[in-house]
Amino acid sequence: MPIAILPERGVLEVAGEDRVAFLQGLVSNDVAAAGPGRAVFAALLTPQGKWLADFFIIAEEGRLLLDCERAQAGMLAQRLGRFRLRSKVALRDLSGEMAVAVGWGGAAMPAGAVPDPRLEAAGWRLVSAEAPAADSPAEAWDAHRLALGLPEGSRDLVGEQSLLLEAGFDELHGVSWSKGCYMGQELTARTKYRGLLKRRLVPVEVEGPLPAPGTAVVAGAAEMGEMRSGRGGLGIAQLRLEALDGRSLRCGEAVIRPRIPAWMALPGEVAATGR
Repeated sequence: MPIAILPERGVLEVAGEDRVAFLQGLVSNDVAAAGPGRAVFAALLTPQGKWLADFFIIAEEGRLLLDCERAQAGMLAQRLGRFRLRSKVALRDLSGEMAVAVGWGGAAMPAGAVPDPRLEAAGWRLVSAEAPAADSPAEAWDAHRLALGLPEGSRDLVGEQSLLLEAGFDELHGVSWSKGCYMGQELTARTKYRGLLKRRLVPVEVEGPLPAPGTAVVAGAAEMGEMRSGRGGLGIAQLRLEALDGRSLRCGEAVIRPRIPAWMALPGEVAATGR
């Protein structure tokens, strides 16, 4: 069963007695829910509610470990550090000391691993100084997450522009609607309760050459969105909701077809035509 090490993932340690309360007022999900055998998927937003980074929160004795993009670990530490003030919290980038491993497709879960909190089919994740033996490349995991339709951080979201609900954070258990205020909470809640979404990150099938990220998606002469990440014949595209009505979509030299996964919740009429 496949197990892979993800070299593009890093680890940020949040230690100190105020660690839970400190993060609770900053990130999108309920930090207190992280515990033995249970990780929390969350994001850090701008005060205006735009995405900056997302990560998995894993609780260990005396510390929280944030499984994040390795390239974002320094930025994340700097951003969080601005709010430390008098909190008894210490931030440390452990990306050079710890590895992130994933297993899926029935791979046995080793000690210390946690189920991926987004989807059962996503398998498990492990943050450890001693990585398990891997039998698959990171590219195999990337193909699996594309098959599931899971957005992947900065490959699919744009810093200080993307909204969490455009990227499925509600359905993927990345937002708490009951924990209270956090940075960017007002816009996130308003987007949900007023039904303000106009576009979504949607998994797509690609027929033809894989378009480069940022390539425009068009229907006739109308621009409908743009390509984000992809591999082989699968990708993620940001699309206007009206693009999911079954019309023909082109992206570069390829034809793309939205592939709405079972976990994704769309407005009724769109869901009926977009599956």
